[in-house]
This record gives sequence, C-alpha cells and structure tokens, in this order.
Amino acid sequence: MTAAPLLNVRNLEQRYALPRESLFRSPGEVRALNGVSVQVQAGKSLGIVGESGSGKSTFARVVMALERPTAGQVTLLGRDLNRISPDELRRARRDFQMVFQDPYGSLDPRQTIARIVAEPLTVLDDADRNTFRARVAAVLKQVGLREADMDKYPHEFSGGQRQRIAIARALITQPKLIVADEPVSALDVSVQAQVLNLMQDLQEQFRLSYILISHDLAVVDYLCDEVAVMYLGRVVEQGRPEDLFERCAHPYTRALLDAVPRARAGGGRRRRGAQAIASQSAAATGCPYVARCPLADQHCSEVPPLLRRVGEGHLAACHKAEAVMALPQSGLEG
Repeated sequence: MTAAPLLNVRNLEQRYALPRESLFRSPGEVRALNGVSVQVQAGKSLGIVGESGSGKSTFARVVMALERPTAGQVTLLGRDLNRISPDELRRARRDFQMVFQDPYGSLDPRQTIARIVAEPLTVLDDADRNTFRARVAAVLKQVGLREADMDKYPHEFSGGQRQRIAIARALITQPKLIVADEPVSALDVSVQAQVLNLMQDLQEQFRLSYILISHDLAVVDYLCDEVAVMYLGRVVEQGRPEDLFERCAHPYTRALLDAVPRARAGGGRRRRGAQAIASQSAAATGCPYVARCPLADQHCSEVPPLLRRVGEGHLAACHKAEAVMALPQSGLEG
C-alpha cells in the first residue's frame, strides 16, 4: 500500500490579468500555471525544471501559500493550505519553509545571524531568548557553521556561507518540506557542489522533502528522485531523472538537454544537465510546443496532447513521445 503523499498538488492554475488596452475590450490574461498536478512523498525530492517564463517560480510561490491560486488544491499533510484560516496557516508554516535564490538579497544586512535564523520561530513560538539562541546554535552547527557566527552580520560571510545561513533559517522550525528556488544558481560551481552536498546530507539526516526549482538539469539530476519539466505553465514530462535524461519522451526536454555541453553538478550520482533556452509564446490551439517542435504535424497543431504514461512512472504530454524516445540522444540537435 502506497503511503499518502506529504504534498499533493492538483490541477493548479494561476492567471494574471493583463493591463486593459482599450475601454471597449476585456483585458487579456496570462496563464502562468495551467493544470499542474504533482505529488511529493515524505523524504523524497521533486525537481521542477524549465526555461524562464515556464511557471517554475509561480509554482513555488503558490505551493508556499504566498499566493492564492486561481484554481486547484495544494494539500500538505492533509491540510488544504488555501482553505485553512490565517492563524492555522501561520502554524502550518512550521512544516514548510523556503530557501531563496539570492544569498545576498535574502538576508537582512542590518540583522545579526542569530536574529535572521530565529525569525521563523518568533512567529511560531513563545520561547525565551536563551532558548532561541540554543536552537540557532544547534542549527548553525548542522549546516557547517559555528556558534560564534551568531553575532556576526551577513556581510562577514561568503556567498556559500550565506546560503548555508539561509538553509539554517529554513531548518529552524524542523520542517517536513523545503521549497528551494534556484538555491545555487548565484554561487560559483565549486560552492554549488558544497551546498548541494549539504542539502543531500540534511535530507538523509532529517528525512526532509525538497521541491527544487531550477533551470539547470544537472542540479536536479544530482539531488532529486523525480523531475517535472514545465513549459508555459504545464508539466510536459515527468519521471525519474535517469528516464528523462537517458530516454526523454518530449522534444522540449530534449532541447533542454541539448542546449549546453554535458556537465556534472556536485560530483553527482548521475550524469548530465542543461541550461534553459529562450522562451516563445504558446500556440493558440493544439500542442503549446508546436511552433518549436521539429516533429510536429497537422495533428499536433489541432489536438492538445494529454499527459500520459509512456513507461513505468514516466509521463509525457506529446503525441510523438514514442518516436522521441526511439531517437538517438542527439537526434533532435540542429
């Protein structure tokens, strides 16, 4: 019997109204998320990848209950985060925290490290100052920093150390889920490896679950148990990293893989990664990727593909999925 997921996201939609261009026309809208459904099991990691504008960061904000979705559900530990009261949501935040992309901009330069790391506790707990300091000292040690660092300020640390501080702040409430939005993209490659190794060690130690938002497939290849590829607000392929990266079933995934030379992140346990490619508008009908797909035909232009099973635990939203999987690894280059 499969355990209930820690996080269950169902049919998530997020739309933003565009500025009205005329008094005689209704304003248009942008569909940042268009029916996204994913699950995360306890102790597992889900990578969300795609180019800029694919909806990754919007997904992160909605999952973190920083935005209310237009439609759909976000259920964490059986609680619908959009249907509970503000007080219940505040208490529920103990179980899910976020690590942001910029280790420089996400830490208040006027606050000591002790106050920065303890900030989530001040909202949740009534513990006294000494208890806070003891918990901060413990969590700093867990991320490889010293108790003496508590009374320093962010400018006294390197980028990698600042990101460790940000991870400590996320860990302080002992969460079940951490959403990490591009957590290493602002760091040097050698420092990226250190931070990714730390995140992996913490996951094993505390049975954490991660949602890792990234444009870099090498990063999610190293850290994640499952990957969802997003394009224009939709999940177009989903499965284990070894399936997606060795036998991908969607031309967009193939384009991401072919975009840069093969690389390895963090001395990882798998093989390769890619960077994002430039965004284009979605097609009005049919497959949203049709204008960019070298395999598209009339059927693709007219009928939108559904996310369907193409292997064990492997899903793809492509009419030509089997043909893509049969191609050699560089079959769509050029």
